[in-house]
Amino acid sequence: MRPGIHPQYDFVVFYDSHADRYFRIRSTLAHSKEIKEHIDWQDGQRYPLVRIDVSSASHPVYTGEQRRALNDEGRSARFARRYGKRLAGE
Repeated sequence: MRPGIHPQYDFVVFYDSHADRYFRIRSTLAHSKEIKEHIDWQDGQRYPLVRIDVSSASHPVYTGEQRRALNDEGRSARFARRYGKRLAGE
């Protein structure tokens, strides 16, 4: 890798406000001048804090909420809705 062309990559804490969960991961946002907040993490270190609205802890696809809504209809009702007209000869 060429030196001096890559962004700095360090730990950042993301806070999902909907799920009330904190995630410490590495990101290039660590050294962004837009980050004003910091948090003291469990390991005693201080990290930049980024607040987000949706993460894997609150997104319907990852939590299973989306699947539950689809499964409420039932298999036979879905089949009839999709293929009912074709089976009736229309």
